[in-house]
Amino acid sequence: METPPRCKFAFIFSIFISIFLGLVSFSLCIASEIKRNKKEDLRWNGKLCYLPSSQAFGLGIASLISFILAQIIGNSILFKNSYSRRKINAQYKLPFIARLLILISWLSFGVTIILLIAATSMSKTQPYGAGWLNGECYLVKGGTYTGSAILILVTLASVTASTFSTIKTNKADQDRKIHAQMG
Repeated sequence: METPPRCKFAFIFSIFISIFLGLVSFSLCIASEIKRNKKEDLRWNGKLCYLPSSQAFGLGIASLISFILAQIIGNSILFKNSYSRRKINAQYKLPFIARLLILISWLSFGVTIILLIAATSMSKTQPYGAGWLNGECYLVKGGTYTGSAILILVTLASVTASTFSTIKTNKADQDRKIHAQMG
C-alpha cells in the first residue's frame, strides 16, 4: 500500500525545506567568514582593547536559526516516517545505517552549534575594558565559520540520507500487509 500523493508531496516538500534552510545556513557561514573582524580592526590603547562589531554577528545569528530549523525539520520528517512505518509493521526497526547517520548528524550538529555560538558572540562589539572574556578582546580565528559551514553540510547530508534510508519498504513488509489484508 503506497502513501497517498498528498503525503508524498508534504514529505518531499519538507525535505526540500530542510535542505534549503541548511544551504542558507551554509551560505551565511561563508559570508560570516568573509565579514568577520580582522587583526586590523583591533584597537589597543596600551592597556585596554576595543573591537567593533562586525557583520558576522548578524549573519552568524541568522545561520544559527536556519541551521536549527533545518535540523528540527529534517529529524521530524525522519521520525514521522519511522513512526508511521512502525504503526504498519510492529516489528519494524530503524535500519542500522539510519541510526548511525542520526548519530553523526547530532554530533556534527552539536559541534557546529558550539562553534557558531562562540564565533558569533566574538563578533559582537568588545568595548574597552569589557572585551569578550575577562576583559580581553578575542578575534574569531580564520576558518572557524568555514569549518562550521562544512559541518553544516555533513549534518544536512546525514539527516537527508538517514531519512531516505527509512523510505524504502521491504518486500517482506509488503508481503505481510497483503497477507494480513487477505486473512
